[in-house]
Amino acid sequence: MTVDAVFIDLDGTLTDPKPGITGCIRHAQEKLGLPVSHVDDLTWCIGPPMQESLCKLAGSEEGGELMLRHYRERYAEIGLFENSVYPGIPEAVAALRTAGPRLYVATSKPRVYAERIIEHFGLAGHFARIFGSELDGTNVRKTDLLRFALSETGENPANTLMIGDREHDAIGARAHGLTPIGVLWGYGSREELEAAGVERLLERPAQLAEIL
Repeated sequence: MTVDAVFIDLDGTLTDPKPGITGCIRHAQEKLGLPVSHVDDLTWCIGPPMQESLCKLAGSEEGGELMLRHYRERYAEIGLFENSVYPGIPEAVAALRTAGPRLYVATSKPRVYAERIIEHFGLAGHFARIFGSELDGTNVRKTDLLRFALSETGENPANTLMIGDREHDAIGARAHGLTPIGVLWGYGSREELEAAGVERLLERPAQLAEIL
């Protein structure tokens, strides 16, 4: 397989966002007078569309919308930088880019946040474009996001990879004919990724360039 392009997830793949995401969820719970969850009980929220996770936590769609409002008031200024690049990722992404394919970020996170995060951590120069959802929820599902990204870039799905740590990355890739690659240093389990149909599992960032 010739690989011309690679889409890479952000949360759980390039960076570890646990402190910021869980901190902002706990902030929203506190603001609404809800029981405040332990940070380790909220890791399932990392990866899926945030509003869907917040609706589950709040017990209703209306409650989830209120939580999202409070989540974002903290996330936009504080939470997005309570984050860290996984060890080895800068070198691995640089090696992958040097190998030739065009690189893109594809995240369910709002694009306005994703762009700031990628720039903040000095990774922007490696990516041709950053694709994320909009604040109104447009393209929040990976299937919709990748459809949009493919239409914008003109990349051939048959020669394109999607790399991510959760089942949503693999499901979105499969829906459009991209080859899904799973990573095990994020928040999805081996079982989750295999069930979603990944072609290969990577155990450490240094393996990213090897997929070519």
